[in-house]
Amino acid sequence: MKKEYIDLPPMLAARGEIILPGSKSISNRVLLLAALSEGKTEIRDLLHSDDTERMLDALKILGVEIESVGDNAYLVKGCGGDFPVKEAKLFLGNAGTAFRPLTAALAFMNGHYELSGVPRMHERPIGDLVDALRQGGARISYLGEEGYPPLEISPAEISGRNEISVRGNVSSQFLTGLLMALPLLKKKIELKVEGELISKPYIEITLEIMKRFGVDIERRGWESFFIGDDCRYESPGLMHVEGDASSASYFLAAGAIGKGPVRVYGVGKDSIQGDVKFSEALRMMGAKISMGENWMEASSTGFLEAIDIDCNAIPDAAMTLAVAALFAKGKTILRNIASWKVKETDRIAAMAKELRKFGAIVEEGDDFIAITPPSSHFALHDSIDTYDDHRMAMCFSLSAFGTHVRINDPECVAKTFPDYFERFSKIAFPVPVISIDGPSASGKGTVASLVAKHLGFHYLDSGALYRITALAAIQAGLSLEDEKAASMLAQGLDIRFENGEIRLNGEIVTEAIRSEVCSNGASKVAALPAVRAALLELQRQFRKTPGLVADGRDMGSTVFPDSILKVFLTASAEERAKRRYKQLIEKGVSVNMDTLLQDIISRDQRDSGRSVAPLQKNPDAELLDTTGMGIMDAVSQVEEWYSAKIDQPTPV
Repeated sequence: MKKEYIDLPPMLAARGEIILPGSKSISNRVLLLAALSEGKTEIRDLLHSDDTERMLDALKILGVEIESVGDNAYLVKGCGGDFPVKEAKLFLGNAGTAFRPLTAALAFMNGHYELSGVPRMHERPIGDLVDALRQGGARISYLGEEGYPPLEISPAEISGRNEISVRGNVSSQFLTGLLMALPLLKKKIELKVEGELISKPYIEITLEIMKRFGVDIERRGWESFFIGDDCRYESPGLMHVEGDASSASYFLAAGAIGKGPVRVYGVGKDSIQGDVKFSEALRMMGAKISMGENWMEASSTGFLEAIDIDCNAIPDAAMTLAVAALFAKGKTILRNIASWKVKETDRIAAMAKELRKFGAIVEEGDDFIAITPPSSHFALHDSIDTYDDHRMAMCFSLSAFGTHVRINDPECVAKTFPDYFERFSKIAFPVPVISIDGPSASGKGTVASLVAKHLGFHYLDSGALYRITALAAIQAGLSLEDEKAASMLAQGLDIRFENGEIRLNGEIVTEAIRSEVCSNGASKVAALPAVRAALLELQRQFRKTPGLVADGRDMGSTVFPDSILKVFLTASAEERAKRRYKQLIEKGVSVNMDTLLQDIISRDQRDSGRSVAPLQKNPDAELLDTTGMGIMDAVSQVEEWYSAKIDQPTPV
C-alpha cells in the first residue's frame, strides 16, 4: 500500500555515518555505454532505483544481455554499437537520464521505436535534442505535442553534414545524449553549443565516462566538441559507480544544520561529479568541511550565514541549499538555476511555494531564487507537497531541524534513493519528549512541570488546550457537543503561554480554565474527533530544543508516539478525589467529597470509553501509581527512567 505521507518530528542534532547509493547520472551513463561497447563490462555499485530500472528494462527489450551478479553488480554484454532488436516500444517513466540518451542512441539505429513516459515526462521539453539529431539525419516524429515526448523514431537517413548544433541553456542531458550517440556514426563531426552551457559538471561526467570506454572527445572551451571518425566504444572490463554526490548534499547539510559531524562514504576529493562542490557552498555558509579520497564530512559550531552563489556547477545539489537557507542569517540567493524548470517538476516554482509555507520570504525568477528565512522560530502550517519529485522530498526532510514536518508522497524518493528516509533516520536525532499520560487529578501536571524544570525542557499541559477550547466555546455560547462549531473554534484560537500565565485572545485565563465547569467541558470537547485533530498540530509545535515534557491523555499514543520515555501516571479514584478536594478547599471553594469522587469516576469512564484517543496505558509506557507516593518521589522516578533512556539514544 502506497504511503501517503511521512511525519518527521523536530530534530535536535545530526551525527553519524552514511554509505551513499550509487550515482544516478553515472549509473545510467555507464549502463548505456556498456551496452553500446565491444566486450563485457562488469558494473559494480550500480544504483538501485526507478531510473536505473527503466534503463535496465529498456536495454533488455533492445536485446542487450544483462546479468545480475549480486550486491548491485551487473554483467553487461555489449552489442558493438548496434542494438539487436529493431522494433520496440519503450516506457521510461520519468527518467530523464534514460529518455534523453536513449533517444539519441536509437536515432541512429536502423529501426522503429516508440519512447514514452509518465505524464510529467511528456511535459518535459525535448525539442532541442530532436532538432539537433535531425541535423545528423535522424527521423523522429512527435506522437503528441510538438517538442515533447512521446516520440516515434524511424530508420535514420544519415546526412553528409559534419556540423551539428544544440542550445546549451535548456538541459545538459541533451548535450550528453548527443555526445554519447554521435560516435556511432563513425564520422568526423563538430558539435557546437549555442549560448551558455548550463550544468557543465554533468558534461564533464559524460566525457570522463566516455573516455573510460575508449572514446576521448576533443573540446574547445564549452563551445565546440569534436568527434573523430575512428571512435568506437570498448569495454573497460570493470566499472565502479561512485556514490551519488547530489544525495550526499542532504546528509552534509544535515551535519551543518544539526551540528554534526556527519560523514558520507562514496564520494570524496577526487570525485568526477560536480555536485561535490556543494561542500564549498556549505563552507561559505559557515560549516566545517573535511574530506578524503572516498569520504566527506560536515559539522558546524554556530549559525549558518546566507550566501549569494552561482549554482551552475551544482544544479541538483543547489536545491538543498534552498532549504538550508531557512537556517541561515540573511537572504540567500541561488543564481543560474534555469535548468530547475525542466526537471521532474518546475523546481523553481515548487521550491518557492513550499518554502513560503514556513513563513519564508521568497523571490523567484527564470534563473534564480532568493530566500529570507522567518525572523523567529518557524513552524509549518501545511504539509509539504513533493510533485512526484524525489529531490523535493529529500530536501525538505532538512526542515525537520526547525519544526515538525509532514511530507506528502515520500515514496517518490524511489527514483534515486528508495530507502532515503530510513537512512536519514540513522543520523537525525529528534528533540526528546517525555510524555506523561494519566487520568484526572493523578498529579501528572505537577510531576511533568517539575521534571521539565529540572531538565530545562519546555512543558506542555495539553489539558489546558482543551480547557481553553471549552472556555472559548462557553464564552461564545456554543454547545460543547457541537463538533463542527467547536473544531472551527479550536482552529482559530489565539493561545499564548507567557511567564507562567495562559492567555486567550490576549486575556489571562490561567485561573478561569481551572474551574469545574471548564474541567468537565474539557472532557466533553476532548471526546470530539474534529477538535482533537484541530489541536494536534498546535500541541506538536511545543516540541522545541532542548526537549519537551508533555502531559495529557494521549501524548504517548497519538501526539508524540516517538517519545523517548512514556509514562502512565495514575492513582486510585479515592486518592485523586482527596487531592482535588484539598486543592479546592485551599482556594476557598466549597465542595462535596462524594460529588468529587463521582465526577472523577464519571470522567474516567468518559475518557477511557471515547472512540478517539481513549485514555489507556500504552504497552511501551512505564506505569507509575502515585497512590500514597510523594510528589518528589514520583519526579525522581521519572527522571531515573529518562536517564536510563538517554544512556542509549535512539534515532527516529
